[in-house]
Amino acid sequence: MDEIQHRFIEVQGLKLHVAEIGAGLNAVVFLHGFPEIWYTWRHQMVAAAKAGFRALAPDYRGYGLSDPPPEPEKASFKDIVADFISILDALSINKVFVVGKDFGARPAYLLAALHKERVRGVVTIGVPLLPPSPPKYHEYLPEGFYISRWQQPGRAEADFGRLSAKSVVRNVYTLFSRSDIPIAAEGQEIMDLVDESTPLPPWFTEEDLSTYGALYEKSGFCTALQVPYRSFWEEFAITDPIVKVPAMLIMGEKDYVLKFPGIEDYIRSGKVNEFVPDLEVVFLPEGTHFVPEQSPEVVNQLLLAFLNKHLG
Repeated sequence: MDEIQHRFIEVQGLKLHVAEIGAGLNAVVFLHGFPEIWYTWRHQMVAAAKAGFRALAPDYRGYGLSDPPPEPEKASFKDIVADFISILDALSINKVFVVGKDFGARPAYLLAALHKERVRGVVTIGVPLLPPSPPKYHEYLPEGFYISRWQQPGRAEADFGRLSAKSVVRNVYTLFSRSDIPIAAEGQEIMDLVDESTPLPPWFTEEDLSTYGALYEKSGFCTALQVPYRSFWEEFAITDPIVKVPAMLIMGEKDYVLKFPGIEDYIRSGKVNEFVPDLEVVFLPEGTHFVPEQSPEVVNQLLLAFLNKHLG
């Protein structure tokens, strides 16, 4: 990955890190989820650049090498969207394809809704566009549901604080690559759901883990817990919820997100197409929540086919 370059762009007084490769006129921006950073997209960035695209992957404010906001507890999805537009302006990029993984799907679709003149198409992985009034999953799942736990100020901080940043990332990658929703029992914390002896997924190396661990050691988890987990119910002034650009959703058949109440039916029934009419849905039979890293060649082929199809 030595060919990937790194730069810092000042936005609202913060130095935001952007990884970049390729010099094509057609740009693709990759938006990560949690516990991810720009490095999540290493395979896709190299493939896109080789295919003639300019590939960029920012670390959100408070993630990876980007500066933390002065008040992490006030960070929001609005910040991610505003930072993204500022980065494009600083780089003199007018219009892009946006690829979002995990909670990165939300800012990807927010950009298509709020700044449609800047977006050529959207690809999301692991999470579809949710309806304007999404289900409140915590009302249907036990108290130990990981999102419910992490929304409680101080709860995840105490849980994570018992371990090194590297161990937290190891546990989350191990836990979230399974097909069941992470739910802790009463008196148990989310980090307790993983035994220390459990091996890493075969597609995630110790070198990968060390890279993630070092970057989360730098950034900590304060902003990462605020966005997305404590910003879920943030409101946006979206007058038209229908996405007007071409889109693709890539889902692993073994992704735990499919077990969120109503999600699989929402996707398979075509209900999601009411909000994203020009949507292509692809299911990967062995795919988990981390398919860009688990099956990079398959994801790269799908991604490049979509990009080339919608270049015009």
